[in-house]
Amino acid sequence: MTAQQVVTTEQTVRNLNDPELYINRELSILAFNLRVLEQSLDDVHPLLERLAFLRIFSSNLDEFFEIRVAGLKRQLSLGRASTEPDGMLPKEVLLRISELCHEAVDRQYRILNEVVLPAMAQENIRFLKREEWTDKQAAWIKKYFREQVYPVLTPIGLDPAHPFPRVVNKSLNFIVSLEGKDAFGRALNFAIVPAPRSLPRMIRLPDDTGSGDAFVFLSSIIHEHAQELFPGMSVQGCYQFRVTRNADLDFDDSGFDDLAMAVKDELSSRRYGDAVRLEVAENCPRHLVDYLLKKFGLNEDFLYRVNGPVNLVRLITDIDRPRLHYRSMTPSVPDRLARADNYFDVIAQGDILLNHPFESFVPVIEFLRQSARDPNVLAIKQTLYRTGKNSEMVNLLAEAARNGKEVTAVIELRARFDEESNIEVAAKLQEAGAIVVYGIVGYKTHAKMLLVVRREGRKLKRYVHMGTGNYHAVTARIYTDFSLLSAEEELCEDVHKVFQELTGMGKPAKLKKLLHAPFTLHSRLLEHIEHEISSAREGRPAQIIARMNSLAEKQLIQALYRASQAGVKIDLIVRGICCLRPGIPGVSDNIKVRSVVGRFLEHSRVFWFENSGNSVVYCSSADWMERNMFFRVETCFPITDPVLAKRVKLDALLTYLADNRQSWQLQPDGAYRQLSSDPGKEKMAQQILQEKLAPH
Repeated sequence: MTAQQVVTTEQTVRNLNDPELYINRELSILAFNLRVLEQSLDDVHPLLERLAFLRIFSSNLDEFFEIRVAGLKRQLSLGRASTEPDGMLPKEVLLRISELCHEAVDRQYRILNEVVLPAMAQENIRFLKREEWTDKQAAWIKKYFREQVYPVLTPIGLDPAHPFPRVVNKSLNFIVSLEGKDAFGRALNFAIVPAPRSLPRMIRLPDDTGSGDAFVFLSSIIHEHAQELFPGMSVQGCYQFRVTRNADLDFDDSGFDDLAMAVKDELSSRRYGDAVRLEVAENCPRHLVDYLLKKFGLNEDFLYRVNGPVNLVRLITDIDRPRLHYRSMTPSVPDRLARADNYFDVIAQGDILLNHPFESFVPVIEFLRQSARDPNVLAIKQTLYRTGKNSEMVNLLAEAARNGKEVTAVIELRARFDEESNIEVAAKLQEAGAIVVYGIVGYKTHAKMLLVVRREGRKLKRYVHMGTGNYHAVTARIYTDFSLLSAEEELCEDVHKVFQELTGMGKPAKLKKLLHAPFTLHSRLLEHIEHEISSAREGRPAQIIARMNSLAEKQLIQALYRASQAGVKIDLIVRGICCLRPGIPGVSDNIKVRSVVGRFLEHSRVFWFENSGNSVVYCSSADWMERNMFFRVETCFPITDPVLAKRVKLDALLTYLADNRQSWQLQPDGAYRQLSSDPGKEKMAQQILQEKLAPH
């Protein structure tokens, strides 16, 4: 039997639609969060950064419940069957999530209480419990309560005239058990005390109390002085709780005349969506827990008892102990730009690649600054997905508009959890005179593009910036991403055409170099995979290396399975969701999947294909997910300069495949195993790139 016959036989034996070949998407997201949690135990990270990973895990889990669990509960309530390739029913997924999350949260608080906090105490950084307060500290805390906390608290006794209050999503609250009668003769059993968000959750004790770096939790202060909130009554118990609600904005954006107003109206509902999780203090009595569960319409599967603050997201980590933080990093600037007064002259001489955060994001800002102030620049067009409220880039776009440039901003109002910020950005740019559009109804604009049109002599010349990440100066310091600055004529023309699609109407543009969703990206990726399959079957070298945040789109996964069956060597570097199962005999035994978790959040999307010895490499704004391929406007741009293409392959792919310290290998059963190495032989991709690109 020939190799070709073997492959054909395997393909007929194993149905690639078999649900057993796929990992559930929600469980894969959760697996990533568990890898984040494990960083809190890894001494490769300084102590206060390990505490930060506990916070990040909490933040990630909040969003997981707000979006993923909420979505599953909605599917369950509507009686929907599974639409995912793995075939798991929403009820099955929710049950497994409950099991994993309860184990994870218990582990998180054990790490906090038994590992991280004791290690911090050894460094004389202490989080004091009430029984540890000295008389002097207790006196200071009492004064602080009366002057800073008591005036802004609003205790709510529960009776027919004071029903259970609307508890804001993820807010800190206390349920208080009472005995006795109040000033009006009412015999109250329960009261709710919301903690205003204006109050800090951690309070540093002053040095004159002999504290050093000592902190107390707001919850401890309120517990200690709860009696003062209910004069004449007896407080039997005071217990913190926190409810997480459905925070997804789920509405049909095609039914509104003004998308901005529609999004603005929907934002208020996020604070009071259906409850999806209840966190309570570990010692909260059963009858109070049952009372809260009933009020929020939850059962035991969604109850989490915690041994510590119910919200670790707001734990302090900005303590001035440099030795306990990451060593500061000064991103570098390429020599060509560092010496340049005029970026346009430099970019016209050849493409410039930036690898963030090891190389600075400042050149991207400077490119826009020079464009805003150059009298020869006529027009600037930019997509904005996440920028932040006080974005320097937004300020520069506004300045450009005031300077008489034709400024067009394509703002994605539905960027999750950035909707309010983006509405403010849109208003600011409109006030400055910019043209603001919100993309295409039914499609999120996720592409990262900046186009500048400049008059040079009698001609107009275009310059572009394209990236894998957002135009956000803060995240550019902590996310890994690639930027390309180019004046290459066909690429610039393609970007211009995509902007025309976004602001005008007409048929899909025919592009020469760019791949773009929802039109050509998916089909061209499939073509590249099929080409590797043909090469392998013909006995020619065939290989794929791809790096992304998520891999879930079924047709692409099946194409990778077919490629593996044909003998194509496939290495995937997938940060988060991966629904593909590697290492299955006869299906994916030529596929390896790894996830790298370290100091910086992996965010780059880079795709490399052997292409019969004429390799091609792309950087992209898109992950390999159904939403990115079919329901978003995305761009995928080739790196055509041979030197830059070689560099992208080395820095973005090969360096990560060599990582043996912060890499996690995906197993066929869906579990991840952290790679290990002999002492002294550790290779960490992020550290290698930091030393190579940002030596200062």
